[in-house]
Amino acid sequence: MGADTGTRVWSELRVSSAPRVSVSISPNLTALAVIADALAGRRRGLPERWRRVIQESVGPQAREAVRPLGAPGYSVVPDSVVPQTPIEGFSVSSQAELLRAVPEEQLTADLEQAFGEQGVPEHWRWAADRPKRWLAGYAAALGDVWDATGPVWARAASLLDREVERVGTAVVRGGLDVLLSSLSERIQYGEDGLLIADLEPSRYDLGDRRMILVPMLAGRDAVIVKLDHPEVVWIAYPVPGAETLWHGPNPRAADELTALIGPVRAALLHTLDQPATMSALAAGAGMVPSAITYHCERLVAAGLVSRERRGREVWIVRTRRGEELLDLFRH
Repeated sequence: MGADTGTRVWSELRVSSAPRVSVSISPNLTALAVIADALAGRRRGLPERWRRVIQESVGPQAREAVRPLGAPGYSVVPDSVVPQTPIEGFSVSSQAELLRAVPEEQLTADLEQAFGEQGVPEHWRWAADRPKRWLAGYAAALGDVWDATGPVWARAASLLDREVERVGTAVVRGGLDVLLSSLSERIQYGEDGLLIADLEPSRYDLGDRRMILVPMLAGRDAVIVKLDHPEVVWIAYPVPGAETLWHGPNPRAADELTALIGPVRAALLHTLDQPATMSALAAGAGMVPSAITYHCERLVAAGLVSRERRGREVWIVRTRRGEELLDLFRH
């Protein structure tokens, strides 16, 4: 697997006919991009504030496991780090559990296959010598990072839906060349196919394989690709507009939203990155439950939140319409 790099040496994917293109909404590559940027030192545009959040979220074993991902001069990592194909609906927690169950000999074989005749390089040597420890550490890193990043991914739903529509429109209207050229400054589309910035350049033919595009919530320069799978090629790139989620709403946008729905309801809408009970919302806002109930009823009437009864508690959930409204005021 080729990870993103900081050079203008290019890997080439030759495309001889109109490719079959689809989109996969898979969080696992977002997790890998965030780990590489915030923890492994391969900086690709993640805001510094979020780097600190991620760094404070992981333990020492996880830090040790991710260090090889940022080794200078290398862009190749073993297939055990990510699924062979980015499967939609396959969660980060499922990937972490899968890693913990990987047999030691499989990681060793993945390392040998990834680096071929040159042999396993020094920065991966300890993982080859202690595969179980590395697998457990990397699984822990995935879990820790996703605890911090998952809420931001949840807020990205409308951006990801928009990207699915954009790709679909390009496929139907014959604008794939424009679409592929727009994925990243690290990707160029020319007469012969795709050029992808890489530290370890390689050359492949797409042939009749399918191309899967995987929008990520990642730094603006993050690109992760797999070009050597026998059935598919996948390309992961930052979803357009991702920076609005990392940076959060700007003050002017927050003021405009407040003017539209009022300060209390605007604050409640921002708070609901995860569902919350009425009592939790009241405590967080420093208000009596009856006042929170009134404001939530107004948000329900506007279609911005919904109520869900879970046992004895009523939970408040931000709706898709609420997500879209917030997106409008994040720009």
